[in-house]
Amino acid sequence: MQEKVVQVRKDTLLLARGKTSFLLAGNAGSRFPLCIETYEGEYCQTLEPTHVVAVSAPEGGSTEAAWMLIELVRTHRLPLIVMPRSHPGSRRLRYVVSAGEEILLSCTIERGTHPEQHLLCSSEEMGGIRLVGTTSGILVSSVPEGVDLGVVPIPSLR
Repeated sequence: MQEKVVQVRKDTLLLARGKTSFLLAGNAGSRFPLCIETYEGEYCQTLEPTHVVAVSAPEGGSTEAAWMLIELVRTHRLPLIVMPRSHPGSRRLRYVVSAGEEILLSCTIERGTHPEQHLLCSSEEMGGIRLVGTTSGILVSSVPEGVDLGVVPIPSLR
């Protein structure tokens, strides 16, 4: 697959699904500061409405839980927390979040320890996928064979 713009509306999300893992992503929807908390301090970056908020689930899990993380960032402005390298808790992170204009999935970084928001930890089957926010959705490129792309509705609250 070369490049494809996946049209994502306010009520839908991009879902990339492999055999054992998935990625859920949507546009930020509005302009706001996103704070990133690290061991050394805090810094903030501005997210624009077209930027991407993505959750990677390297071992699979619940898409509803991933959606909740996206909403905590884009609706409730929850800061992202970055753990120090080799932190024992990083092995237990089932979902990891990244936000920015462009996000590259990588299976070579440690979960929850990368402060640069253009990289997001993924499973090996998702490694290399590139997401770029656009006015009409998300430009997706370098999708490995065996990964399916689709658009899913945002879950309804019960």
